[in-house]
Amino acid sequence: MPGLSVDWRIGGLPLHSPTPSGDSKIRTLSWNNHTDPASVNGWIIPDEETEDDMEFSKSVGAEQVSDRHGATERPVIQRKASSPMMPAFMTSAPGKVIVYGEHAVVYGKAAMAAAISLRSYLLVTALSKSQRTITLRFPDIGLEQSWKIDDLPWSTFSQPSKKVHYYNLVDKLDHELVGAMQPHLSIISPKASPEDRKTHQNAASAFLYLFLSLGSRNFPGCIYTLRSTIPIGAGLGSSASISVCLSSAILLQLRTLSGPHPDQPREEAELQIERINRWAFVGEMCIHGNPSGVDNTVATGGKAVVFKRGDYSKPPTVTPLRKFPELPLLLVNTRQSRSTATEVAKVAALRKAKPAITEPILEAIDKITESAYALISASDFDAKNPKSVEELGDLMKTNHGLLTALGVSHPKLERICELVGSAGVGWTKLTGAGGGGSAITLLNSNASPPTLKALEDKFAGEGFEKYETTLGGDGVGVLWPAVLHNGSEDEGGEEIDQEKFLNADGRDGVEKLVGVGVGSFEKRDGWKFWNNVGPHINSEGKQEPISG
Repeated sequence: MPGLSVDWRIGGLPLHSPTPSGDSKIRTLSWNNHTDPASVNGWIIPDEETEDDMEFSKSVGAEQVSDRHGATERPVIQRKASSPMMPAFMTSAPGKVIVYGEHAVVYGKAAMAAAISLRSYLLVTALSKSQRTITLRFPDIGLEQSWKIDDLPWSTFSQPSKKVHYYNLVDKLDHELVGAMQPHLSIISPKASPEDRKTHQNAASAFLYLFLSLGSRNFPGCIYTLRSTIPIGAGLGSSASISVCLSSAILLQLRTLSGPHPDQPREEAELQIERINRWAFVGEMCIHGNPSGVDNTVATGGKAVVFKRGDYSKPPTVTPLRKFPELPLLLVNTRQSRSTATEVAKVAALRKAKPAITEPILEAIDKITESAYALISASDFDAKNPKSVEELGDLMKTNHGLLTALGVSHPKLERICELVGSAGVGWTKLTGAGGGGSAITLLNSNASPPTLKALEDKFAGEGFEKYETTLGGDGVGVLWPAVLHNGSEDEGGEEIDQEKFLNADGRDGVEKLVGVGVGSFEKRDGWKFWNNVGPHINSEGKQEPISG
């Protein structure tokens, strides 16, 4: 019935979102044969509704649905008050690694970051209408906190001068709004260590700021449960991954996102990615204060980006690499604590003491990033060609040598390089600030399972933590409803509920239960991803969708 103008309701509540334009439009529904977060029982719910539409909605009783000409259509199905408002669903976003350009990027050079298949997973479970609470559960970090929805500072967030909408660009935090949240953050984890409590409060602040900015007092009660396979504090973008999960979940609940689905136009997919990324950046500001925007851009759009920041009074220029291939990667955590500030200070001191030596090293690192970008962007680049992979690997190995010359490696990182080199399975470099942290290895065709198992045993024997992952994978994804075919005999698949999700044993258990992939490259049915494109952050800090 394309073209029919109706007020579509679930449980007597209109499904709508405000439009920025205010243009008068007739709301239309069209049949959707694929399951879609923005659809109900196969009906696509449009993103925008005008004030005129909303007034019309209010004038229609809960017992019937009418078009604009007064013709009575079908009766609205009323749900019991104790029923949840929507099915449980999940969102997921990846971590990231710096592939080329560490430290040189501090001095206005380019660097390249790429998504990895280690991910965060957020399960959203709606409560009955009578349960007016929201609960945040991050069991991997020991956080669980509930708030009464009606007790939250809606009066402050809803002031005309403070209120923002999902389509607004928020490039800084409102300190009055941050202050209004403090009483609701101060009650979190009072018995935890100061370090853990700070981590808990940072995560909760990102959630509450997004929830209060985008939601309303009428928002349904929900439980938000997050599990992550990304090591925290290892420079792998775990906080950005979490922010993207939260941003996409709340926007989906508001029905301001459509898709993803195979027939979705690229322009629409880009808009969805931009919208998720904008609000994920707000979450990152709550956690880090002044983030670059790179981590959340990679976590949202996936694949890889090249970023450059010549003026530190402005955000970096971030260019997504749509053609970045999915490549097998070995990530090894040294478990050696390090300070980014300390390593950056080392290079600054060397640059000041020996500029004639240091500057050419930084320039060489920049050339490596440019060379990798040119290689991947070339029309004849073939990731299945071992020669192409070898070229990328040689650039990584050379990049590591230059970083070592800057003094930011560590004996444990060098030991990993030695072990990988002896096994002959690929090319290794440190990733991030160095001085410890993690190393990444681009695997070659010699990386057979027996060889990798022997290497893993050596890593474990020396206290290293190994992850087999992929480089350049998908960005933000959604599983709506939270049902997967995990070899279960249950008709229609296995429903992922709170108990199953919480009881998943460690990273392997989480991946086995809900992971987006069941192998190195095989995607699991059910998870859907917006096109692997992301918004462009220009030199003025504005995130703009890429055209073409």
